[in-house]
Amino acid sequence: MSDTIPALLLHAAERDADGVWLRTDDEQLTFEGAVGAVALVAQRFAESGVTRGDLVVLTARNTPPYLLCWLALTSMGAVAVATNPKSTAAELAGLIGQVRPRLVVTDEEVDCLTEGWARATVTSLAFDVTPDDVATLIPTSGTTGRSKLVMQTHRAYAWAGEGFPYWMELGAGDRLMTSLPLFHINAMAYSLMGSLACGAGLVLLPRFSASGFLDSARRHGATEFNAIGAMLEILMRQPPREDDAATDLRLCYTGPSPEREWQEAFEKRFGLQVVCGYAMSESPYGLIWARGTRPFGTLGTPRQHPRLGTVNEVRVVDDAGRDVEVGGTGELLLRNPVVTPGYWEMPDQTAETIVDGWLHSGDLVTPNADGTLTFVARVKEVLRRRGENLSPAEVEEAIAAHPDVLECAVVGVPSELSEEEIKAYVVAVPGRELDFAALKAWTAERVSAFKVPRFWQALDALPRTPTARVAKHRLPSGHSDQEWDSES
Repeated sequence: MSDTIPALLLHAAERDADGVWLRTDDEQLTFEGAVGAVALVAQRFAESGVTRGDLVVLTARNTPPYLLCWLALTSMGAVAVATNPKSTAAELAGLIGQVRPRLVVTDEEVDCLTEGWARATVTSLAFDVTPDDVATLIPTSGTTGRSKLVMQTHRAYAWAGEGFPYWMELGAGDRLMTSLPLFHINAMAYSLMGSLACGAGLVLLPRFSASGFLDSARRHGATEFNAIGAMLEILMRQPPREDDAATDLRLCYTGPSPEREWQEAFEKRFGLQVVCGYAMSESPYGLIWARGTRPFGTLGTPRQHPRLGTVNEVRVVDDAGRDVEVGGTGELLLRNPVVTPGYWEMPDQTAETIVDGWLHSGDLVTPNADGTLTFVARVKEVLRRRGENLSPAEVEEAIAAHPDVLECAVVGVPSELSEEEIKAYVVAVPGRELDFAALKAWTAERVSAFKVPRFWQALDALPRTPTARVAKHRLPSGHSDQEWDSES
């Protein structure tokens, strides 16, 4: 099988031309219909002056027209730069200034480019791309300045598509449902490309809605979905219903791994199994639970290719670059053929991140005796207090286990002494009151004394990124007269 995005699409259509591929609440599209629609949109891009190698910015909403634009651009050899449609005008202007695109596609343009896509009469899709061609630039954050734009190749997306059904044990009878944004690598590399690779259906939701998620799965007969950030926790916090498990859902992919007790409770309630893993925009080949294994609490072992075998190497190293032994903690390094070629027009940042072919992930992990790895923290998130390093994630887990706590975020704040003090931002369960003295005592029973936050502050909600991760950079900065100082 050719290692390009359009090749996967064409093979899917050759295998099952009349099979329904794309499903929304309003439309359906067969595999053959998708080829025609993509060819039609590619033709319109060409008429607009877009040629091979051109960059095109897409304000990518979760709709079929934007998905077809992404497929059309990559199939014709252009480079799709999908960005958050909720970006501010300044953020969008910053991105446009950085990439100097041939075209910017917003809602008005996408309607013109894709008009009549459901009735396209084109029956063939010609393409001239290679596996090493850059298919997309992935913005790593919204910014008015220069953002790291991850370059990813056709091979990366094609290999992710071939790998995902194998890792998850999916087939043509499955329907993969995603509510994750199209400007994120997960939806495109795993759900989109994975459905094409194995001939499964793709259910595209406009957004994640906890209250309507299971109803969407029922309507579309979804059998699998991907979750990131706090999605599973948000689903678990919904009021229980008798029909929570009355869906066709059998699998969910997520990462990092939750605690075993919590995961088993989630699986029992919703009648499915959760498979955990780890990947990055810089490499869709990271770690995942091996088929048939349940290594709770871990990220699994290196992902390998179902056709080509061992392609992915992993190391865990300390600050001096020495390999870390079982039970230690170090930075995760990856080396495989789908590691990003680098950051767009940022050679210095590329050289810092990719050294001798090894991608420095910026994530701390612990190697286990069975070959799996356990996530510890982001390198940049590790806090240092009283001469000791601590992981905010560990402290957050302890606090969030309290029955009055809906969610929390732990950060470092300036200290009158050296290093940092620890502060916890806490959101209460609706109808509950937060007693910070009791919360501190609760936390102290679960983590070492130096890890217990000194400062505590209640919030109505935690700020989040479009992919549902907590946006810690948007938390109230520093100290506030609304915080509780446990040492005052």
